[in-house]
Amino acid sequence: MKYTRLTKEQLEELHPEFINFLATQSITSDEWSKIKTETPRVAEDELDVFSDLIWEGVLSKVAYLENISAQQMNLFFLTDKEMKLIAVKVMNPKIDLTTKVGFNWFKKNWQSDFVEYLTASKAYTEDKNLDKFKLIQQGGIITKGELYRWFEKMIEVS
Repeated sequence: MKYTRLTKEQLEELHPEFINFLATQSITSDEWSKIKTETPRVAEDELDVFSDLIWEGVLSKVAYLENISAQQMNLFFLTDKEMKLIAVKVMNPKIDLTTKVGFNWFKKNWQSDFVEYLTASKAYTEDKNLDKFKLIQQGGIITKGELYRWFEKMIEVS
């Protein structure tokens, strides 16, 4: 297995897609029930293959990730060729960016001496989707990129 197995909730949400996945392998509902009962390891393997297929599809479309902690924001733009990062660090230990109060403080003080910025880019390894997956495993959340694009504009202007 390349990624991680989808959770029970995710699998339930993707039930129609899983049925289609089984159908492409000519596995009927009755056969699937029999596989789960008689050869649970084969059923586990099928779930793993399905999970990897779903992850591949999702990861190939991901363009933006955000990883926000109490004092830092790591905003990623995942282009075809590289991963671009805008890192924001709040130097005020009383501020927690994960709270509404902390983020409101940041919105008012984003240009102050208490905020540091860093930009970087890094080429992918030979497996672009695995690189993206690792960022998600480290706490990255898939987003539409509004925050990244806002910072990109502000940094260009500054």
